[in-house]
Amino acid sequence: MLSVAGSLRTSVLQLPVRGVCSATFNRKSSAPGHTCTAPPSAGCPAVCCHMLPVRTLSAVRGLSNVGTLSGAGTLSGVGTLSGVGTLSGVGTLSGVRRLSGVGRLSGVGRLSGVGRLSGVGRLSGVGRLSGVGRLSGVGTLSGVRRLSGGGHDDSAGAAGWYSSLSDSAPVHLSEHFLVSVQQMSGLPWWLSIVVATLSVRTLITLPLAAYQMVIISKVEALQAEISELAKRLRYEVSVRARERGWTEKECRFQFKKNLRRIVSQLYVRDNCHPFKASVLVWVQLPLWISFSLALRNLSLDQSALHSDLAAGGALWFSDLTSPDSTWILPVCLGLINLLIVEVFSLQRVNPSRLQKTVTNFIRAFSVLMIPIAATVPSSMALYWFTSSLVGFSHNLFLRSPTIHKILKLRSHRSDSPYRDLLSAFITKYCR
Repeated sequence: MLSVAGSLRTSVLQLPVRGVCSATFNRKSSAPGHTCTAPPSAGCPAVCCHMLPVRTLSAVRGLSNVGTLSGAGTLSGVGTLSGVGTLSGVGTLSGVRRLSGVGRLSGVGRLSGVGRLSGVGRLSGVGRLSGVGRLSGVGTLSGVRRLSGGGHDDSAGAAGWYSSLSDSAPVHLSEHFLVSVQQMSGLPWWLSIVVATLSVRTLITLPLAAYQMVIISKVEALQAEISELAKRLRYEVSVRARERGWTEKECRFQFKKNLRRIVSQLYVRDNCHPFKASVLVWVQLPLWISFSLALRNLSLDQSALHSDLAAGGALWFSDLTSPDSTWILPVCLGLINLLIVEVFSLQRVNPSRLQKTVTNFIRAFSVLMIPIAATVPSSMALYWFTSSLVGFSHNLFLRSPTIHKILKLRSHRSDSPYRDLLSAFITKYCR
């Protein structure tokens, strides 16, 4: 039996139901509820429930080959639900033994008690997904706030933490900031992303980068004093060792222990503990992740700003919600990241083996970012490229002798840093 009652929104819904004859429901209608009990037969009329609004669809043995099923408050007790092109706007979907072949499943408040969920092209905007015996063949799983009870879902854990991260407060704050910049400036979305990136990198990360330079300069200036104190300490330890009969192992232990104490006192005296130089990383990395996920959320189909972002691009990346098929942005991103790595590597005259290993790892990661950037929305790739370009510009800006005088850096710096950098680059790569 098919029970139909209530009222919903617009459009006509056609349901060829196995066990119940085909029905047509007009959501504009405000007719009272109706019960259709016609058994399937060759003589069953094409339409047995005329223009009836649907709020609850329940106790149906099989529901299949439906083009679009949307706006149903509750859909429950369906033995098999398959072949539905789009299933959306359902408050609660439960008690379905098998749900398969659905092109897109979205906007479902709660999906539970499904024996098997498979062949879904995209599953998104589900408040709670629970009690699913098997989850397989799902192309994209996004916007699910809670995922539990999956019997054979290998990606449930990954989807869970990613969903929690993309729904976190820093990401929502980044979304609000990006939308506010676009609305207040009235600029197209691609330029708003550039302006927002430039603002954040200039107002937050640039001062931290300058602070990092000050700390590193103080640490470098202490090296000569530490070297002198180490020589004196070594002599004092050797004297004490002869007096007390220490072994060589005890001498090394006493030397290292006292040297650490002396170095710590010097760091406290000059307020330049090396850990403070890492504050830039601990701020910049969360910002980068938050803005990346914010742009990805805004670029999703269910986002209210999806259409604006789709039309907010420029040049070859006119659609910011889709990947850059030309690979221009990803390749530019890889090149600018490699350039940044090489500029940093030129600063080290005699790098250690560890420094060489880290540099090679970053080079490999920069190359790996090219195919990754080609698979994400162009809005993310544009943000990554802009962020790297602004970071490279800030690095060159902080090399200026004028900036060094303003920051009162203690360590010696070149009076012609840009000429020296160009000469070192030509010497290393062009000769």
